[in-house]
Amino acid sequence: MEASSKKKEVGSEEISGGVEEFGTGRENLRRSVFPQLRKPWVGVSESCFMISRSTFELEVGVRKVSLGKRTLIMGVLNVTPDSFSDGGLYLAPERAVQRGLQLVREGADWIDVGGESTRPRSHPVSTEEELRRVLPVIRGLRRKLGSIPIAIDSTKAEVAEEALGAGANIVNDVSGLRFDPRLAEVARRHRAPLILMHLRGRPETMQVKPFAQDIWRSLTHGFETSIRRAVAAGMRRSQIILDPGLGFGKSRRQNYEILASLEKLRRFRLPVLVGSSRKSFVQAIVAGEGLDPSRAGARGLARPRISRAMQRGVIFRRHLELAGGASLGLLTDSAPLAIGDAAAVVAAILGGAHIVRAHDPAVILPAVRVADALLSCA
Repeated sequence: MEASSKKKEVGSEEISGGVEEFGTGRENLRRSVFPQLRKPWVGVSESCFMISRSTFELEVGVRKVSLGKRTLIMGVLNVTPDSFSDGGLYLAPERAVQRGLQLVREGADWIDVGGESTRPRSHPVSTEEELRRVLPVIRGLRRKLGSIPIAIDSTKAEVAEEALGAGANIVNDVSGLRFDPRLAEVARRHRAPLILMHLRGRPETMQVKPFAQDIWRSLTHGFETSIRRAVAAGMRRSQIILDPGLGFGKSRRQNYEILASLEKLRRFRLPVLVGSSRKSFVQAIVAGEGLDPSRAGARGLARPRISRAMQRGVIFRRHLELAGGASLGLLTDSAPLAIGDAAAVVAAILGGAHIVRAHDPAVILPAVRVADALLSCA
């Protein structure tokens, strides 16, 4: 009885002490989570241990677009025969336009149109071929989407020039002006926002060459160089968006390191776009693999072992999209991959992302809304 009584007293003391010292404990926790911040804990509320998201204003066409009040979704529309996820599905212009309209119905705020695959080991296509793929789609979307922003996803100044003239109003450069610095001048003349992505190497070699030893040093240097080139070409900083380029020349672990510390990009004081949709680094973790691939896959040569059921679910979903064009929601077999995508999106938003790039807006929209609700208390 004495032992039982003593145990109860200890428990009572622990509970009482926890209540009395809660304020001190909370402050200590905040200090351990945010050691770089000092009182008055700018950006950290009393109830949420996350950094608040900065707000920005972009000029997109004749409109001003606010970034930061809620997360915007950029719907992916690949007009290619060989993209890693949906290559060949929307190569026909009519089908691509219908898919673009569907993306908007599913919740996309912007549409990102690309005519050249940038998946690992892909090779560039000619300017003429890229224009042949994207121009009919951009013209068709502009006729039917009104003022909804359309981005041209290209690394070529000639393609961006023609696409902006056809109705696009944002330039998305996955090379961060490394492949064709003239893109910045094209965006400036058309008063179009410019998305600068971080990419190590080129798509055909980015997952084969050795990865950076310090990914944040690589990101910082890359963005400093890209921003400097853009500003030198006359771009206003207020029209620049940064994309850390998840899956582009990074190891699996480095992709998660970026997501875990995304708030570090706040140092640039620019809006952030994150694209994790259907990426292999998400698929691998969903499939039960670790952060560090086996030696056989250490250079990105081995794909994660997704179950046949998951693969069937994704393929089945694609065929249904082609047949009906309606929003399908989650299919049972592909649900694990979709949930993994949603989890990565939430991590990005809580890290400060203003825009998330997605193949399936309807699937991630609930997660986006929940993440935005969490941010609203920060």
